[in-house]
Amino acid sequence: MGIDKQSDVSANIQIGPTDQGMVRIYIEADDGTELPMDFDPDEALDIAEELRVAAEAARALGERPQPKKKR
Repeated sequence: MGIDKQSDVSANIQIGPTDQGMVRIYIEADDGTELPMDFDPDEALDIAEELRVAAEAARALGERPQPKKKR
């Protein structure tokens, strides 16, 4: 599966600071898989910027007219 393909996998995500001054992104998949990822604050800001850019690109794709289906 590529990054641009939809998936039926679902998960919960939590984001917050740790007691060590890191930013934790914690993902728990429905199958019980847990994935805690810690980033320093600068890395977290870079990730936030990548999310913002991706959201803007996704919004632009959603706003363009859909091609008509061939009969």
